[in-house]
Amino acid sequence: MTINTIEKIDLFNAKTKAKVKADVILGDCLDVLKSLPDNSIDLIVTSPPYADQRKSTYGGISPDKYVEWFLPMTAELLRVLHLKGTFVLNIKEKVSDGERHTYVMELIIAMRKQGWLWTEEFIWHKKNCFPGKWPNRFRDSWERLLQFNKAKDFNMYQDEVRVPMGDWAKTRLKNLSETDKQRDNSKVGSGFGKNVSNWVGRELAYPTNVLSMATESSNKKHSAVFPKELPSWFIKLFTKPGDVVLDPFLGSGTTSIAAFQLDRNSIGIEIQEEYHKLAVENINEQTK
Repeated sequence: MTINTIEKIDLFNAKTKAKVKADVILGDCLDVLKSLPDNSIDLIVTSPPYADQRKSTYGGISPDKYVEWFLPMTAELLRVLHLKGTFVLNIKEKVSDGERHTYVMELIIAMRKQGWLWTEEFIWHKKNCFPGKWPNRFRDSWERLLQFNKAKDFNMYQDEVRVPMGDWAKTRLKNLSETDKQRDNSKVGSGFGKNVSNWVGRELAYPTNVLSMATESSNKKHSAVFPKELPSWFIKLFTKPGDVVLDPFLGSGTTSIAAFQLDRNSIGIEIQEEYHKLAVENINEQTK
């Protein structure tokens, strides 16, 4: 499939006075990626169609064929990603024949053989997930966010995602024991330890790798919208203003909107003409 349309949108952030660009490309992801320069992307964050899901819009991919389908794209993503860049993949295993399929684990192994480093795994906890059950399981309330890199030394701005210390600090740090004032090694021999006194006087702490975020309250005319806070969190963690963020499965444009609001340039690829048009409309809306 050839590239049909490239919408180049110039955006101005009235709050920060920053000018950024958003390229919204209609076309097949693999074809478009081949046209992008090497080492040109600072962050890739995306949520591709999960196996056998969104059949009415994206056709659906058999779990047994998922890795084969996705690997050519990850090869191109590896090429276009900057040496110190990061790839964040939002994905979830589906149930097949009464058990969880292994295609996500198989994909991780295959990508490592391809040259990727699997450096971290985050969990998106959907804190407003609607309750439900099936005969042999309960409703999913979480999804994976797999972090991949090209090298062990990658850009990471941890201070940008710090969170309030919380009420626990008001009591826990008030009266420190002698043990609290020195490094206390784990009693199970893990090698981990802590010095509680290091947190006295601090208002912010570093988060865990579990992100509790609500799902979107409406689908915004798309069948699988993730909350804007999700790409925003990773954009703040792995990029700085002016960097380039890529979403090869753009959908309704959420990642590009998050990038604009944080003064990053973006490239989004969408294969469905209806959603490409929707993404362009949603991104243009940000300039009003």
